[in-house]
Amino acid sequence: MKHLKIFIELTRLNKPIGFMLLFWPCSWGLTYAKSFSQNNSIYFYYLILFFLGSLLMRSAGCVFNDIVDKDFDKKVKRTKKRPLAANIISVNHAFFYVAFLCFFAFLILIQFNTFTIFLGLGSMLLAFSYPFMKRITYWPQLFLGITFNWGIIMSWTSMGFDISYDILTLYAAAIFWTLGYDTIYGAQDMSDDEIIGLKSTSIKFKKNIKFFVGSCYFLSALMLSFLFLEFIGINFFTLFLLVFFLSLFYQLKTFRKEKQESCLMAFRINNLSGLILFLSIYSI
Repeated sequence: MKHLKIFIELTRLNKPIGFMLLFWPCSWGLTYAKSFSQNNSIYFYYLILFFLGSLLMRSAGCVFNDIVDKDFDKKVKRTKKRPLAANIISVNHAFFYVAFLCFFAFLILIQFNTFTIFLGLGSMLLAFSYPFMKRITYWPQLFLGITFNWGIIMSWTSMGFDISYDILTLYAAAIFWTLGYDTIYGAQDMSDDEIIGLKSTSIKFKKNIKFFVGSCYFLSALMLSFLFLEFIGINFFTLFLLVFFLSLFYQLKTFRKEKQESCLMAFRINNLSGLILFLSIYSI
């Protein structure tokens, strides 16, 4: 039981919002593709595969991130009790978990077509590059957005479609969504990160953080409105889309950079935001 508890803490399985924020973009791309193909049988099968893949890859990413950030995590209040930072588990043991999780993620990946498999392999390179970004740029949240929303393109191509302007617009909208919510999340660690020399958009825009997050959310909403303009009307799609926009506005109004609890609360709302946008696209 002790080893299971450590594994759960290391992979953040006790905090499902992480893998859900990876899964929702996959569900958006897949559901948008379904609206053109109407292949319901393979749609639900692929939805399950993308959910499992998101769970496995997010877990592997968390473990790898903790390996890379072990020495930094010891100096940050929020992360100093993580298993690797607290020396509860060895780095070699953690690498074994990464390989174990990636192996099963690969078994899921090869269920898709060849092009999607290559895209998935590319996403692994992105995922394992992300932990180093906060050392070299103030824009690690942008890199996270590119990485975390890669599933939009993968889910689209898995249904047999070529990469198109429409799906790239959805991808861009999701990147700005992630850029916004992860800037809110990063605000929790600004003080510690500045001391130890880590970078983030939270630090770069700390004097105007609400304006920056608001701009990201506005661009995301604008792109979604443009993409789905033909579906807007008196219908469930429009209702859910408006609720999604309101959830972004609520986050913007409620988080305070100097209050960690408000940042975490606003960040967590994005799990609901992801579900609402999924329901919106599903209702097309």
